[in-house]
Amino acid sequence: QVQLVESGGGLVQAGGSLRLSCAASGRTFSRYAMGWFRQAPGKEREFVAAITRSGDSRYYADSVKGRFTISRDNAKNMVYLQMNSLKPEDTAVYYCAAARSYTVRDFDYDYWGQGTQVTVSS
Repeated sequence: QVQLVESGGGLVQAGGSLRLSCAASGRTFSRYAMGWFRQAPGKEREFVAAITRSGDSRYYADSVKGRFTISRDNAKNMVYLQMNSLKPEDTAVYYCAAARSYTVRDFDYDYWGQGTQVTVSS
C-alpha cells in the first residue's frame, strides 16, 4: 500500500516555473515506478512524465519535453516535477501515481494522489 500526497501547485504567469512534490508513505516506495499525470477541465487525464524505480530512466510527453523534469529521492520517499517555461495550456490538476512497472498508461498505475492545481495565466 502506498499513499501519495502532492504539493507545490499554484498560480503562475506564463513563462514562470513551479516545482511539484509528491510525498509517498510506506517502506516500498523504491519498488514502484512513478508518474505524473494531469487533467484539464473538460479534458481526459493525460500522461506527463514517468521515472523508473531507480531513477535511471525518464520519459516525457511531447508537450512537456524540454520544459519539465521528473526526479525522485528514494531515501526521502519523494518524487518531483520541475516545470519551467510554463504555458497557459499547462493549466490542470496534476496527479502523481505509483506503478509496479515503468509505463505511460494510466490504467497501469495502482496508487494515486489527490492532485494539486496548477494555473498558468497569460
